[in-house]
Amino acid sequence: MWRKAVLVALLAFGMGFLYQTDPELPARVLNYVSQSLPHLEITASSEPHPQALEETIARAWQSLISAPARRWQRVAVGVNACVDVVVSGVGLLQALALEPGSGRDHEVLHSKEDLKEAFVHYMGKGAAAERFFSDKEVFQRIARAAAEYPGAQVRQNLKGKELYVGGNAALIGQKLASNPQLSVLLCGPVGPKLHEMLDEQIVVPPESLQENDEFHLILEYKSGEQWGPSQAPQANRFILSHDLSNGEMSALETFIASLEEFQPDLVVLSGLHMMEGMGRDLWEERLQEAVVAISEVKNEVPVHLELASMTDQDYMNRILHQVMPIVNSIGLNEQELLFLTQSGGGPHADVTSWNGVPDVGRVSDILLWVLENHGRSSPQSEADLTRIHFHTLAYHIMATVDGHWANQESAVAAGARVASTQACGLQNVDISKVLLKAPLNFYSSFSEPRENLRVDPTRPVTVWHRGNVSFHLTPVLVCKHPLRTVGLGDAISAEGLMFSEITPTSEL
Repeated sequence: MWRKAVLVALLAFGMGFLYQTDPELPARVLNYVSQSLPHLEITASSEPHPQALEETIARAWQSLISAPARRWQRVAVGVNACVDVVVSGVGLLQALALEPGSGRDHEVLHSKEDLKEAFVHYMGKGAAAERFFSDKEVFQRIARAAAEYPGAQVRQNLKGKELYVGGNAALIGQKLASNPQLSVLLCGPVGPKLHEMLDEQIVVPPESLQENDEFHLILEYKSGEQWGPSQAPQANRFILSHDLSNGEMSALETFIASLEEFQPDLVVLSGLHMMEGMGRDLWEERLQEAVVAISEVKNEVPVHLELASMTDQDYMNRILHQVMPIVNSIGLNEQELLFLTQSGGGPHADVTSWNGVPDVGRVSDILLWVLENHGRSSPQSEADLTRIHFHTLAYHIMATVDGHWANQESAVAAGARVASTQACGLQNVDISKVLLKAPLNFYSSFSEPRENLRVDPTRPVTVWHRGNVSFHLTPVLVCKHPLRTVGLGDAISAEGLMFSEITPTSEL
């Protein structure tokens, strides 16, 4: 309590001094302080502290989020699935007798030193990344060290090892299966350990079952965690694997063949990023086959593509030009969005990395560019892409071409809400465990003409329009001490899809 008293005394003294120099200045300062105080996280006392904005937003979401008029009944998800071993990244690297040093990105990891440099590179940015480890024997040694690491997070299987459901498709399928009214088909390399951990409601075609599981190592780090000179600005994770089944998208043909019998009303595709580590010869051929396979999905069934971390600009550019125009919806984060515009020569491609919270105007510019150049923003366009679900730590944006999607206000809010609850490991938002980091005032574009917009906490979805594209933004109540970061993007996209509705006119 004495800290509060000292703070009040200092403010009073300062106000008196300011009044002598400028009688109008104290009012302006008080206005600024009143707007800033809700964002301050006070930890000096154990007494409860009201978080007015966070509580207002959480309550507003409750009344704002409503189910779509027409819900999905059957969703098919593919094609990457695996078993995750989750450990402290710094702890594992120390267990491997690695010393902290400078960071450096690697498209493919060939050694423990490459792993260390890539981990440090992304930890320093607080960014998620995923890389293929080329040396099978070295990867297996790292995997054994991870399995023996005492801090590994656990979910028991028959042998008592430390495992989680992993892979974008499997994670999205798990989240969708939490809706008891939804039938979910999952295609991917499903081994015995993964199969037993999947929700009973998920249908796995017999052709997707394999004798052995694919393992991915999830190296997590906490906000503020330090290793040598590197410090993480926010919690996140680095993923590595030596995964040939997912890397070759071996389940793709099984996935497409299963759709005829399952008859889904929504298809979710992920795993393209896994092919990047297999080399150009493989991904060039398989990407063409993926395009053919996606084109075989019935026109009236929307297809959502979930992106993930990549480093090869040529590969991303191929996805941009060949895959995105034939899907209806995509989900991605701030790293993937920036790499997308860098690869395709879009707006703000000269930005090397986001500095803190990504600028809303820049994000809006890139989303519009994707829909205008590779989507169906023009009625004359033959592309199918009409929806982008963008998520970053502080806020989410849903960008949709008018006339194709409904209930997007609820969808973007539902995605933000699940980001808060799942990161904290809760069923509902606990305002004592979250923090508002989103800008409450922002511009609709980085350049003119642009609107000056604001977030109204009592109805926390801000809407603006650019041509025939509508943008819905909502802040995220960021978990202060997340229990787990892997799979958050998949949960966000799945939740957003569950609350989205494709309009009848867009199905014609």
